[in-house]
Amino acid sequence: MKQVNWVKKHFFALGLGLVIVTNLLASEPLRFLSSANPGKGGDLKAADYVISGPYTHKNLTVFLIHGPDKLAGKNFLTLQEALDQKKVIVYETKSVNELAIQNLSNEDVYVQSGDIVKGGQQDRMMAVDLIVPRKSGKIPIAAFCVESGRWTKRGAEQVATFASSSDSVATKDLKLAAKVSRSQGAVWENVTVAQDKLSANVGSRVNSSASESSLQLAVENAKVQENVNSYTRELASITKRKANVIGYVFAINGTVNSADVYASNALFLKLWPKLLKASSIEAVAELQKDSKFEPMTEEQVKSFLAEAEAGAASEKEVTARVRLVTRDNKQSVFFETRDAADENAWVHRNYIKKN
Repeated sequence: MKQVNWVKKHFFALGLGLVIVTNLLASEPLRFLSSANPGKGGDLKAADYVISGPYTHKNLTVFLIHGPDKLAGKNFLTLQEALDQKKVIVYETKSVNELAIQNLSNEDVYVQSGDIVKGGQQDRMMAVDLIVPRKSGKIPIAAFCVESGRWTKRGAEQVATFASSSDSVATKDLKLAAKVSRSQGAVWENVTVAQDKLSANVGSRVNSSASESSLQLAVENAKVQENVNSYTRELASITKRKANVIGYVFAINGTVNSADVYASNALFLKLWPKLLKASSIEAVAELQKDSKFEPMTEEQVKSFLAEAEAGAASEKEVTARVRLVTRDNKQSVFFETRDAADENAWVHRNYIKKN
């Protein structure tokens, strides 16, 4: 009966646009990369990173990654910056798995996979990293719905556009559902799992009466924010007075989870509060009260990063500007976003532990 109710709940929105994500994310054939042409800055490997830490609060452990700045002098606006400054518009298309974005400014805008945009017909998460060039005109961008029960205007929000992107998708399982399985159904299922785990660990139901299925409204819940703030207060400042920080690795309950590394110290520092908040939300959801765990070690960090970079790579064209390199194995998956306008330079690397 539970499964029947779930299907009824999601069928309408699923039917509106599920096939679009397949077209957008899987239509281009994958191509094996030549190691002789790694792109600008492509010689930097996990073995070259300098690791500092650990920094631990409760069940969340963070290591910082230090390395050279490959994008010195180059500036990207983040999606939230651009929205706050009215320099970008994210449009509702009425297709579940596709939005449109337009850059009105003279600066490039960096959108990261997992960025949540709030409003429209339903809250969405961006499915891919994207560099939106200056004065871009409307560009389609693949998305996943992270709110299954609404297809109407919510309160005073705009229904034709999205006004904010203050949060990023938390939980490893949600990221894998979007970036590996590429399944809208799996994304919805893992939104529900995340809401249930958060509810259990903060001691009250986090689903909002304004939209029970909204992940964004769940993470805005006052008790969730109170718990998350205990992590961010302790860990937000660890990047201060640290040279050449370009990324971080985190573990929850002593188990390595994910890493994000950038070719720019400036870009990482802009994104750090949003990244830390997402990691803290996941830590709250996964908190095992009164349990003890062995903290992650630097050796485990290096092993995880090197393992994720191993194996043959495949490349996909996201747009004429952006290339996505993927390395996938049984233990982990690695994504590298490259900028074709800058000699195929890498901009962002995302490492996710599968098991």
